[in-house]
Amino acid sequence: MAAKGGPETEDQQKLRFQVELEFVQCLANPNYLNFLAQRGYFKDQVFINYLKYLLYWKEPEYARYLKYPMCLYFLDLLQYEHFRREVVSAQCTKFIDDQQILLWQHYTRRRTRLLQSQAEQVQNQIAPNTNGQSQPQKT
Repeated sequence: MAAKGGPETEDQQKLRFQVELEFVQCLANPNYLNFLAQRGYFKDQVFINYLKYLLYWKEPEYARYLKYPMCLYFLDLLQYEHFRREVVSAQCTKFIDDQQILLWQHYTRRRTRLLQSQAEQVQNQIAPNTNGQSQPQKT
């Protein structure tokens, strides 16, 4: 994005950051991976090099901006030619999509139970004080 022969401006850097963030997060969608595969992007060495470049998103200072961390898992898989060949198949994509949904459902239920359990523990540790205020009990 930089002008020929010159460094990127701050605005260009922000735009590149936003575009790359959005693209990396799109990789969490198996149907989008299938779309890219069917159109031959995964056979283009320039595009494969770009996917390799995007691995910097795994660094904590960048990963903290991701809403869909599953995209990093797929970014890793896209480094392998075998995965890039397989994701062109609608059957493979459907399987990945189903597994991803099951993972999210399990994670959500488990996370909800964990949060409820922690809330109950906090409630059980708080006992009324003689002044009507709550204080944690010593255990």
